Amino acid sequence: MATSSSPLTTLHSSFRSSTTTTTSSPYMTALPRRRRAGARYPRIRAIDLDQNTIVAISVGVLSVAVGIGVPVFYETQIDNAAKRENTQPCFPCSGSGAQVCRFCSGKGIVTVVLGAGETEESQCVNCEGIGSLTCTTCQGTGIQPRYLDRREFKDDD
Repeated sequence: MATSSSPLTTLHSSFRSSTTTTTSSPYMTALPRRRRAGARYPRIRAIDLDQNTIVAISVGVLSVAVGIGVPVFYETQIDNAAKRENTQPCFPCSGSGAQVCRFCSGKGIVTVVLGAGETEESQCVNCEGIGSLTCTTCQGTGIQPRYLDRREFKDDD
């Protein structure tokens, strides 16, 4: 091993062909470390991150991004939909705004078989004898509401 005037100027590395080298560069010389008297602060060292920690941090960052991005996306879609005119006819009522009563099949009268061949006819309690109901999808407008317009926000407080 070659020695020079200072033991701090020799470099030992497995990456170099020669393991002992004398340097004359001022950047390669080590400065003496001085500690303040009485100060015993721990040194800050690089954080050793394993794969699970990196995955956990990535999932956390992704969750925050999705938590912010999804509501912003829906708000922009609502704003864009409000600018466009909606002319699509309602699918369940075919644009009429009314649906046929399911209880009386649009007759307004319900027939009940009592037994022994006897029947009783009475006014339909669901449609009150009208035979049709206001469409629950379009609320009687005849225009198919957009997906985001169908949501009803109720204040539970």
